[in-house]
Amino acid sequence: MATEKKPGWWFDSLLFPEIFRTFRMAVQPSKIIVAFMTITVICLAGWLMDFSRTVVATPDTELKVTELQVYLEAPNSLDAYLESFRDTGERTGVFITLWDFISERYHQALRALFDLSFTDVADHAKDCVRAIGWAIERHPVYCMIFFIIAHAAFCVAGGAICRTAALQFAQGEKPGLTEAMRFGLKKFPSLFAAPLVPVGAILAVGSSIVLLGVVGNLPYAGEIIVAGLLLLALVAGALIAFLSIGASAGFSLMFPAIAYDGLDCYDATSRSYNYIYAKPWQMGFYTAVAAVYGSVCYVFVRLFAALLIWVTRCFIDIGIWVETDTGASKLDAIWSPARFASLLGNHIPDPSSLSGRIAGILVYLFLLVVVGTVVSFIVSFYFSANTIIYALMRQIVDKTALDTVSTDSTSAQVSPPKQPA
Repeated sequence: MATEKKPGWWFDSLLFPEIFRTFRMAVQPSKIIVAFMTITVICLAGWLMDFSRTVVATPDTELKVTELQVYLEAPNSLDAYLESFRDTGERTGVFITLWDFISERYHQALRALFDLSFTDVADHAKDCVRAIGWAIERHPVYCMIFFIIAHAAFCVAGGAICRTAALQFAQGEKPGLTEAMRFGLKKFPSLFAAPLVPVGAILAVGSSIVLLGVVGNLPYAGEIIVAGLLLLALVAGALIAFLSIGASAGFSLMFPAIAYDGLDCYDATSRSYNYIYAKPWQMGFYTAVAAVYGSVCYVFVRLFAALLIWVTRCFIDIGIWVETDTGASKLDAIWSPARFASLLGNHIPDPSSLSGRIAGILVYLFLLVVVGTVVSFIVSFYFSANTIIYALMRQIVDKTALDTVSTDSTSAQVSPPKQPA
């Protein structure tokens, strides 16, 4: 008797319309507030750490050149540059240097994207990655401390947002800000350790290969031992490749696994690897759909923010007719006009009067709140989308219903009672 064939993966992927619920979930105020607080903590940490001022910059130039620009444009000249300006140059911080550089490249990439110049977009993205590489290579202690702070903040936020998204997606509940933060703090050890588990495994396996290389330094017998154990080294290399691929692709599922099923760090890592390697095409398809949809939603949110700023400024400008001593508009002296690509405007205005300077600083701070809210939406969307993707992957791989979610106190999976027929 012929058996009925199971539908292909493309049929299972008809679940992907669930991803389009992400926008409505991401704009929930509690998620935006959690993300905004996280971004604020990270920026404050970077600002405070920048008091160390370890980045060398050229003095008395209109467009300040830092060691980062030299590193990217002429890496072979970096040591000579540092030696020349170590005593006479200005000093700045790592965080503000990366912030200014990545912001500039981001705006250039955004303009290139609207011009459909995808090669330029890729080049700008590559420069951002290289800039982060510069920070890690040249300022490792700073980066290690900042990474721990940023990782801890994102773990709490990720746990809170994913938990809220899981309850909202599975059962239609909308837990409050306090409940979400309580979950993120309660699960903080697992959230903090889960992404580090594969990193630790990679370093452990890699150290065995390094040890084999050290043995290779022995006279005469060293090269023979390396050659004889090469097969084991290749197996270790394959394991590292396996762990690296799984960690890169499955990182986005670790926090949702903890939020949805109450798993510990090891089970969350194992679950993410299982889903990635069991159904790689579905995972890739869901991720692509979420990325495209997220890009469209981001453009909409940024357009809304730009319109908000433009409308507010226009109506204030109608009511202000007084000019400054230089003949410029009083509003122009404290508020630089914004554009879609630059919500903060071209610069921070610097009027001559004390009241004007105070007003300019306050306007800039309020605009930072608007920009921070836009960035907070990106963070909220990322965690919300990956929570939905985790639920879809769990249904496909483990045949677990979408409305099944763990309780807050016990980790036992529960689902709403079925209605009588």
